[in-house]
Amino acid sequence: MVPSEKGYLIKSGTLRIFTKVPFFNLKLKKTMIIKQFEYKPLAHYSYAIVSNGEMALIDPERDPKQYYEFAKANNAKIIALIETHPHADFVSSHLQIHKETGATIFNSKKLGAEYPHKAFDEGISISLGNIKLQAINTPGHSPDSITIVVKNGSETALFTGDTLFIGDVGRPDLREKVGNMQAKREELAEMMYDTIQHKFNDLPNDAVIYPAHGAGSLCGKNLSDAASSTLEVERESNWAFKKQSKQEFMNTILDGQPFIPSYFGFNVDINKKGAESLAPALELIPFKKEAIVTGLIVDVRDEASFKKGHLAGSINIQGLSENDKFETWLGSIVAPNEAFSLVVDKEENTAYILNRVSKIGYETQLKEVITLQKEQLATSKELNIIDFKEHPEKYTIIDIRNASEIEGGKFFENAISHPLNDLRNSAKNIPTDKPIVVHCAGGYRSAAGSSILAKALKNATVFDLSEAINEFK
Repeated sequence: MVPSEKGYLIKSGTLRIFTKVPFFNLKLKKTMIIKQFEYKPLAHYSYAIVSNGEMALIDPERDPKQYYEFAKANNAKIIALIETHPHADFVSSHLQIHKETGATIFNSKKLGAEYPHKAFDEGISISLGNIKLQAINTPGHSPDSITIVVKNGSETALFTGDTLFIGDVGRPDLREKVGNMQAKREELAEMMYDTIQHKFNDLPNDAVIYPAHGAGSLCGKNLSDAASSTLEVERESNWAFKKQSKQEFMNTILDGQPFIPSYFGFNVDINKKGAESLAPALELIPFKKEAIVTGLIVDVRDEASFKKGHLAGSINIQGLSENDKFETWLGSIVAPNEAFSLVVDKEENTAYILNRVSKIGYETQLKEVITLQKEQLATSKELNIIDFKEHPEKYTIIDIRNASEIEGGKFFENAISHPLNDLRNSAKNIPTDKPIVVHCAGGYRSAAGSSILAKALKNATVFDLSEAINEFK
């Protein structure tokens, strides 16, 4: 077994079985190092490959600091940056790293990139130390997606981007209105079928698969929480590899996809152009201590602190824990280019939350970060759970889960569906003749949902069911 920071790679003949936690610093014959970096809130994986003092990065996240530290620790020079496609759910740092290191950016010529780059498509290879990286055009998630093939002796590693996940494939409905190459979801579903049917056929069973995302990402619908796999395992267990007609495949991949956050197209466009360097962008955002602001206000504190006292009309999108899906919901509730202010609990957390905002490129529309005064704050009313249990008919119950979740069953028969991503628009349609109770699946989203309704329905009484939803499952 090869030890790692979080788990083990277990070898059994030619088959590798992976634990459900990511492993790092996999050494293949000690001539190549592959490191997997994980950003948990977006379930994003990026990669560094090192060979003989040279390093390539694949799908890097917005903050490049960790990649520089890894290069220094391994006495390696970053010479290549590879984008498997223009990402929708996060902003990449490829342009910044290119400017700061001189590394060449590679991507498919189909991407139409507006930054300095070289084409990386089938038939093209990149030399890295003692190894070569080759590309396979694997359209389906996007028309310009590529998979990177790395061979080191008898070992093969595949960096599949958002094409092939562990247990699933990338969704085909994100490029209908954005990107250099646009395609209808049906066209991309058909491309994905052809990709899965043909593009991986000549690769060995023991090829290790490294995807760009794991469970929790909205770039697919049934992703495993495993960080890697092998082609043999996926050929046996991934639904996309099963024998089926093209129409059967298309029906499956198009059915039940999660909602598309409003920031996804915005990020595709940013990544096609290349994002501004991070530190100068964040330095432009002022911090104000104990301030009162107006306009759209996002309060990132925990829900208990928010309910004890907040600026009237602010929205509670919790963002101080890595378990909080802050980026996803910030980019789903706040529209691209919509100005907003942020409330933090203390000044020391400003840098942390700014870094998170920048993950989706929203720093350009952030006006300021503030802490609150102790006076003139609004409070949230607390729900009488006993009364709610005994008389649910006295309340208007709002289910803010996603449509795909509600299809799996309701918690309350009389609940009205208003998914959180559209709640700011649909709130006006909610009746206010009864007290309103907002719920989600676990409590995190209902903090945001109840605060949105409290802002939108000023004469209504709004309660957050929060984690008490678990008593009704």
